[in-house]
Parts: sequence; C-alpha cells; structure tokens
Amino acid sequence: MNLITPYYLIDENKLLKNLKVVKYVRESSGARSVLALKCFSAWAVFGLMKKYMDGTTSSSLYEARLGYEKFGKEVHAYSVAFSKDEINEVKLFADKIIFNSLSQLKLFYHDVRKNNIGIRVNPKVSFSCFDLADPARRYSRLGVIDKKELREALPLINGLMFHFNCENDNFENLSSNIDIISHEYGDLLKNLDWVSLGGGIYFTKEGYPLEKFCKKIKSFSEKFSVQVYLEPGETVVTHSAQLVTKVLDIVHNETDIAILDASTEAHMLDLLIYRLSAKIKSSPGARFKYILAGRSCLAGDIFGTFKFKSPLKVGSLVRIQDAAGYSMVKKNWFNGLPMPSIVIKKRDGSLDIARSFRYNDFVNNL
Repeated sequence: MNLITPYYLIDENKLLKNLKVVKYVRESSGARSVLALKCFSAWAVFGLMKKYMDGTTSSSLYEARLGYEKFGKEVHAYSVAFSKDEINEVKLFADKIIFNSLSQLKLFYHDVRKNNIGIRVNPKVSFSCFDLADPARRYSRLGVIDKKELREALPLINGLMFHFNCENDNFENLSSNIDIISHEYGDLLKNLDWVSLGGGIYFTKEGYPLEKFCKKIKSFSEKFSVQVYLEPGETVVTHSAQLVTKVLDIVHNETDIAILDASTEAHMLDLLIYRLSAKIKSSPGARFKYILAGRSCLAGDIFGTFKFKSPLKVGSLVRIQDAAGYSMVKKNWFNGLPMPSIVIKKRDGSLDIARSFRYNDFVNNL
C-alpha cells in the first residue's frame, strides 16, 4: 500500500494490550470504563474498543452524539455549559447527563428530569503536572464546591462526578485523594446510585499497582453502595499510535535542523501547549543529532532535539511515538498544511486507510 505522509498509524494490537488492562480492572474492581472522547475519537477502531469498554463520555453535544452513533452502549453527556438547544438534543440519546454547575441543573432540570442526572464536583484536591490542566486550580470553574448546596440538590440527582486527575501514575496520591473524597462526601454518596472518578488515571502504565488500584476502587464502591465509573482516555490509547512523517529538507543554523512534512501546531498541538518534546525511539549508539522541526511558519514549531543512528536525508521517515491521545481530536488546518490521514494497522498486520483529507476538506472547513 502506498501511504502518503504524514499519517497517524493506529496499531490495533498495541491498543488491544491497553484494552485488556481495562477489562481486568472492570472484572477485578467492578468499575465500568467509558472512553473519554475529548482525548480520542477515532471511531474507525470503536468496533474493537467497545468489546472491552462500557461506553463513552463526552464534553460536548457533538461528542455525545458521536458516542451514541459510532460506539453505542452507555452515553455520558457532560459539558462545562449546555445551551437550551443542546440540552433538547442531548437528552434524546444520553444515558447520563452531567451538569457542571447547580445553576445549569436548576435551569434545565425540567427538560431532563426523565434522564439519569449527575453533577460535577470540585473536591479541591487534584493531581496535575501542569497548572493549565489542573481541575482544582485557583478560580477553577470546573465543578461545584459548596457541599451544602450539593446536599440540597440530592433529590434532583443520581450521581456525582469527581474529575480531579491529569496523567496521574502515582497510586499513593490517588488513594489518598479517594480517601479525602470518602471522608468529605460520604454522607452524600450513600444517597446516590453512581460515582464517576473521572479520567487521568494512568493505570495502564508498566508497573502500575493494578491489584491495589482495583482493591481500592472496589472497597470505595462497596462502602457507599455505588456503581463506580472511570473515564479513561489517554491511558486506553497510550503507545498505540504513531505520527509517521518524512524529512523534506535539512538546514543548518549552528546545528542541523530536519524539517518534517508535519507540524506540532497542526498535528500534535499538545506538544506546543505543554512545551513537551515528541517521543522518538532511541537507538543504541545514536550520534547524529538533529532538531526536528515542523513546516509551519511558526518559529517555535519544534518537535525536539534527537539523535539518530544514521544521518537523516531528504525522504527519511521519522516516526513520532505515542501520537494517539489529544492529537487527532486537536488537528487543524493551520497554514493550510495537508491533514494527516488516519491509518489502521489491523490485528492481522494489514493496513486500512480509515480517513484521508483533500483540498476540499480544507475549503469546506472554512
């Protein structure tokens, strides 16, 4: 198959490795897992994913509708703020509607009273390496803080969502924060049917104490007689995809700079937002150093500095690792650069071009 770079390459076998961990957590803890579509919405692999997951969770009407139409199973519909028109549509296919504030709950309760309703809570504890992504940062607008108001709203709701982690691979921190939630909100939890502990828990990481994690979740569930939900996104798709690029030019300014046919701004935006370097597989004995740069006009469109075993040249392929989470959902048409195709490497090794983009897609996007 003649694949034109750049393209995202999703490997089903690598994805399956993570999904089997999700299944183990479900069977061992009783927690249900709903895919966080804000992180990954490439529905070409939903057929595989839904065999191991319980549904989807969203941050907007469109994501909720996508989960309903392409994934099926449970649909959790959350938004920082719904409009009246959005509520009228989302209530038709969402199993659970989760409001970010009590004012939104009161405003739309009459419209959704026949649905299963939840409220997002800000427990004032969190885990994040970045202030930008910290759900409990100062002045956070994400979730309700006032426990007195939550208690008054109990007759209107069925569950609570605590989304307080961002790439948390520290079990001890998670365990401690779950204990805080148990202590601070226990009297509320006992009156509810379900609790979501949100996403951002990196339980598929190599060496993560899964047994302790499952025991903790199961104990929490049994203590309050609630169904626990997890909302994994990146932990489900981590290490399952690459952004395959090609060197278009090599320039020199004190050091060698390889210009790729991709862009951080357009194709891996999180690298730019969080000032991270891309991940490239290292080779023993690598000694040829290059700055890998994108081809947008942005001066800071840089993937990072890396060493290679052999010199790069025009036409060399460069594979950027861990390119599934927050990449395809954030890709954009900055500079009118070609949008990467989405290619699936099936479990039998065959390749399938799930989506490709052309000039008309660029034009119609505007």
